[in-house]
Amino acid sequence: MARKQPEDLRSHRWYGVDDIRAFGHRSRMLQMGFSESDFRGKPVIGIINTWSDLSPCHFHFKQRVEEVKRGVWQAGGFPVELPAHPVTEQYMKPTSMLYRNMLAMETEELARSQPCDGLVLLGGCDKTPPGLTMGALSAGLPFIFVPAGPMLRGNWRGKTLGSGSDTWKYHAELRAGRITEQAWKEMEGGIARSFGTCMTAGTAATMMLAVEAMGFCLPGASSIPAPDAAHPRMATDCGKRIVDMVWEDLTPAKMLTQGSIDNAVAATMAFGGSTNAIPHLIAMARRAGLELDLERFHAISARVPLIADLRPNGTTHLMEDFFYAGGSRAFLERLRDHLDLTAKTVTGRTLGEDIAGAEVFSDAVIRKLDDPLQASGGLTVLYGSLAPRGAVIKTSAADPRLLQHTGPAVVFEDYADMKKRLDDPDLDVTADSVLVLRQSGPQGGPGMPEWGMLPVPKKLLKEGVSDMVRVSDARMSGTSYGTCVLHVAPESHIGGPLALVRSGDMIRLDVAARRLDLLVDEAELATRQAAWVQRPRRYSRGWTSLYLDQVSQADEGCDMAFLEGTAPTPEPDIY
Repeated sequence: MARKQPEDLRSHRWYGVDDIRAFGHRSRMLQMGFSESDFRGKPVIGIINTWSDLSPCHFHFKQRVEEVKRGVWQAGGFPVELPAHPVTEQYMKPTSMLYRNMLAMETEELARSQPCDGLVLLGGCDKTPPGLTMGALSAGLPFIFVPAGPMLRGNWRGKTLGSGSDTWKYHAELRAGRITEQAWKEMEGGIARSFGTCMTAGTAATMMLAVEAMGFCLPGASSIPAPDAAHPRMATDCGKRIVDMVWEDLTPAKMLTQGSIDNAVAATMAFGGSTNAIPHLIAMARRAGLELDLERFHAISARVPLIADLRPNGTTHLMEDFFYAGGSRAFLERLRDHLDLTAKTVTGRTLGEDIAGAEVFSDAVIRKLDDPLQASGGLTVLYGSLAPRGAVIKTSAADPRLLQHTGPAVVFEDYADMKKRLDDPDLDVTADSVLVLRQSGPQGGPGMPEWGMLPVPKKLLKEGVSDMVRVSDARMSGTSYGTCVLHVAPESHIGGPLALVRSGDMIRLDVAARRLDLLVDEAELATRQAAWVQRPRRYSRGWTSLYLDQVSQADEGCDMAFLEGTAPTPEPDIY
């Protein structure tokens, strides 16, 4: 591959020409204390940093960015830090998903509007891997992803805690009266013991692994725990590598193939990954002009065994155990028969070359292909009269006895209605009921919040009921579990069939047949549809108003219409 020359660098247009604008650009760099030899004729590397004081998953990025810079300097590049929207899962309301596309747009425009030759993306918390990657794919510059890494395992009274998963578990125990308020309070200090992302097989771990399987991380990077000494070394190595990627002109267009996308899906399935990966990966693929829809997800899930024995699919192990068992590189090596090993990665080699020789050190954590946790991937796509465009269920986290079930609906109009009535002793609900939540989709939420793991009503918890069928157009935390049907499309807010369900209607779930049906005759549904009135719009200005105008449905990736596609965007004029 012919290497670029300094005059071929994109940043040359800002710094290397002889005109008044370049004079101004160079003088401003000198103003900041840099010498012309620091930046002129060298790859300018934009480090997109999603650090924030309100982002515990990324709390170490203030230091990691310095380690990335060290690598860039060592390799002969010029690093520039570009702060971006942190999209914090824990604090952003109504949901961080409302802002994934904002981060994607910001990443693209930061790269395009400034003298960047390549990008290093710092992310990890749920929406940042897809948001950053979507924006970088659209920008088209060479880029590499630095995953935040999982936090340390939790601890409480000698018990190992998993973030998210044990929150839901023990909150149910609290509501049922089986643990005390004091015990619940003690968990606050033990369930999240370091910076880094959730250490269960939740959305953050899923998406970091998917980005690595797609080819945009250094081999093994996605599973390194955030506090481990290997993590800053990896960050520095990323800084070094991106400089060579720029000289090699290793753009995403020269790397990504359909096989790259399928590898990300296969890894997600074998990992038992979060259902959130579905809209994220669909949106990422579409930014690259590649094919991915619900049916392709299902086809890959059907052929790929679930081999990562991690919570919430398993009962014991966490991401720290996964790392010690060999981590993502060993996991992908074990999965090699289900991967396109010819797909290119940021190393300049193929995925097959990157993972060759990696060893698994614990078959209990990363199981053998002939001894999987589940014979097929953890996700199933459903269709039927209640979900004409699809819905999803994480079968690996559901009660097997409920995967074929018919029961009467108990309908909640929105989350506020559910919160108000769920624990009412007079609620007409039994273990056979199907809980239905409306107004939780991309527009109804807005932002498709993680409300899909509806709590089991308190009176049923006290009777020993731990799971029941739940149906919504919402998403679910990747750390959660239960027989939850999610992402029902089209959503209730725009008049999808979910909007027409009434309490007492019978709903049939048949995962083996891939069906979700409302057992009401078509004439009655037509009458209800004719009488249905959409809720008035709540947002008339700002980002949320733009989002409501542009967002697609769950089966299409929840991207913004004006950001989709691969039409070329011209380089900015410099006058």
